[in-house]
Amino acid sequence: KILSCSPMFSILFLFIVLHFVVKDVWDVTYTSTQVCAFKGATAEIRCTFRYPSTINGINTRVVQKFWFIRDENNEPVDLKTESEYKNRVQYQCKNNDCTLRITDLRESDSAEYKFRFITNDPRGKYSDVPGVTLTVTDKIIFINSYSNWTELTCHNNCQLPDQSSYIWYRNGHKLSSDEQYLQLNTFDSADSFHCAVKGYEQFPSPTVYNVFFLEYKFLKFDAPKLPSVSVSPSAEIVEGSSVTLTCSSDANPAASYTWYKEDVINPLIYQNQHFFFSILPSDSGKYYCTADNDLGQKRSESRTIDVKYAPKLPSVSVSPSAEIVEGSSVNLTCSSDANPAASYTWYKEDVINPLSYQNQHVFSSILPSDSGKYYCTADNDLGQNRSESRTIDVKCE
Repeated sequence: KILSCSPMFSILFLFIVLHFVVKDVWDVTYTSTQVCAFKGATAEIRCTFRYPSTINGINTRVVQKFWFIRDENNEPVDLKTESEYKNRVQYQCKNNDCTLRITDLRESDSAEYKFRFITNDPRGKYSDVPGVTLTVTDKIIFINSYSNWTELTCHNNCQLPDQSSYIWYRNGHKLSSDEQYLQLNTFDSADSFHCAVKGYEQFPSPTVYNVFFLEYKFLKFDAPKLPSVSVSPSAEIVEGSSVTLTCSSDANPAASYTWYKEDVINPLIYQNQHFFFSILPSDSGKYYCTADNDLGQKRSESRTIDVKYAPKLPSVSVSPSAEIVEGSSVNLTCSSDANPAASYTWYKEDVINPLSYQNQHVFSSILPSDSGKYYCTADNDLGQNRSESRTIDVKCE
């Protein structure tokens, strides 16, 4: 029998189709894909998400919800675990809604934020792209001077409504102007100015001083750029020498610096230079610095310090260590800590010429005449060291 296409049947058919489509959907929907906020303020990024109610006949449960900006080993990294967001991130999630709240915003927080949820099904993980682009901006002041007046502009990178009002301050006192532009016909060179957007007075621009001397200049405040690391001397570093590591970064306000050694938890020093007055082999390793100001922090690339040194006192071992019997095989081994690696030479006391030029001297079938005192030397381009003598006493069969 052919089913008729009555209105009731059409509605029923549509309901069944929609039921299966909605039932199996995985989805994250962001309230807005662009968010702009002022430095120091709080930003909220919202989303809703959906997932199948059952998977393979098992009720689906969400076991983890988090926001992220980067992956590590192809897995998203929970924003709460990022050190630069410590104590500034909250997740406010209820049912199928989740809001990311970031306080005390920094310009370095500008990034694309994405939401991810994980269910009790091993394959039930989902995050949607693109996410939400957050732009964090500070208010800055342009200064332009004309023949009869100077004009200040309160500028930021957020797209504000056309009717937005501004507040200007002169020497800390509010002015009557509510425009983005402030025209000054007369002012004292010692006057200071700052501005804010009305409603965001708690996030003012940096204060501008000496306007008379700053004409035509654009005052820009920046988080530190990628720090550069220099090592002095730049040539080979030898044990006992003086070495200086210097960290530098372009930043406004000026950056504070911290030095670290990889695999060492605590910082080495809180200044832009780290000194080794008499460097040791144990100082070899990878070093890096961080530069930070109120607007953010940057880490330098690691720099390897390889300390060269002459051979230390060589040690000598004899194998076997038990009684040595005529005809047996005996190995003498010389070893020394050195950088670059040492070359070895074996000697027998009262014998002028060296026995061998390697770290092991082998007697494949030792003789009574091989009895005596043996020593080795270890040398590289930086020096030579001699071991203590070792007595070999061969017993006759």
